Amino acid sequence: MNDFLSQEEINALLKGLTEESKENQSQSGKELTEEEQDILGEIGNISFGTSATTLYTLLRNKVTITTPKVSVLSWEELKKEFNIPYVGVEVEYTEGLKGHNLLILKKEDVLKMTDLMMGGEGKIEEGEITELHLSAIGEAMNQMIGSAATSLSTLLNKTI
Repeated sequence: MNDFLSQEEINALLKGLTEESKENQSQSGKELTEEEQDILGEIGNISFGTSATTLYTLLRNKVTITTPKVSVLSWEELKKEFNIPYVGVEVEYTEGLKGHNLLILKKEDVLKMTDLMMGGEGKIEEGEITELHLSAIGEAMNQMIGSAATSLSTLLNKTI
């Protein structure tokens, strides 16, 4: 069985989601339908695939990104889920899509990644995160989202 949706299936799902969204605009529930989860998961797979390639280029190391898990969480639930020091990088979509993309990284992963980006060996696991680290991780996120937006733009046939 093929785990990926065809272009026709994606288009049909997106068309259905758009029509369903209009019908459900008055509902404020936080649950996603199975179909919405499938669509978001597939879009996540496409986005993360190109993002992993971009990150590989930046880090000069193999990058493995797991299959996305689709869920709706409140900020309180999110804080409980990630209760140890984490760094969050948020990017807002400004055209084509409404919303934000949030990447949450463990502190030690930020230190390793930024060390690799600066030519190190990525063996740093302790220390304080500085403005330099935040700037580097922000740049990595911008490049990852840029490549993902290009893929989504092609998929959805619109500028993102």
